[in-house]
Amino acid sequence: MPENANKKGNLVVISGPSGVGKSTICKEIVDRTDAFLSVSATTRSRGEGEVEGKNYYFLSRSEFEKKIQAGEFLEYAEVFGNLYGTPWGPVEKALDEGKTVLLEIDVQGGQKAKKLFKDAIMVFILPPKESELEKRMHGRARGEDRTSAEKRLQSAGNEIAQAWQSYDHMVINDDLEEAVTEIISIIEGKSGE
Repeated sequence: MPENANKKGNLVVISGPSGVGKSTICKEIVDRTDAFLSVSATTRSRGEGEVEGKNYYFLSRSEFEKKIQAGEFLEYAEVFGNLYGTPWGPVEKALDEGKTVLLEIDVQGGQKAKKLFKDAIMVFILPPKESELEKRMHGRARGEDRTSAEKRLQSAGNEIAQAWQSYDHMVINDDLEEAVTEIISIIEGKSGE
């Protein structure tokens, strides 16, 4: 971990419940700006079509734990039995180059990042309504049973409640174009300060 977590670039934390559109929004922001999207590491198994180093860095639990011991993660957490973490190296490099760095992480990870980066821009993505979130979650379930999907929905409610306390901006993803434009405006407004 670096001694000084305040770098030249901006750190933007993008969080939200599973299925709310975080990945799509982050991809659009990267496509339209020079932002760098940090790739997380995980111990979960690779999903169909996922690419090592593009979607995630897929690690065994022992590999992940060794990286924790070596201080190689900006933040990490266990979610639904799998470890997820943000590797320091690529984030540091991009910030040193003056880039905006997007972290697509959960609220728990976002709160840890905010402690290290006091000026981090905290953006939480909300669904237009809870029924839409439930529909999206069930539509993208990776072979999960109904109980797992219900746990994710309950977790989403908890994340939303936490986000109201610790996030600077709440953006409703009712229309992708509007959500992306709003977040880019937030980032550009902060960059101009």
